[in-house]
Amino acid sequence: MGGRLLVKQEWILCPICKSKTRIKICEDTIINNLPIFCPKCKQETMINIKKLATTIIKEPDAKTQSR
Repeated sequence: MGGRLLVKQEWILCPICKSKTRIKICEDTIINNLPIFCPKCKQETMINIKKLATTIIKEPDAKTQSR
């Protein structure tokens, strides 16, 4: 019989508005520094993912250049 290995999959949710993005991940996925774009709120966020847990990467504010 053709048995399939069932792997849990989930959509990556936007950390800002909590809607689905266009990326699906498996439970054993590990990603560092992934920029995701939310089609609903039009925001881009940098995230890390490990074992379906998403962590937002805080980006430093832009500094003004001094002369």
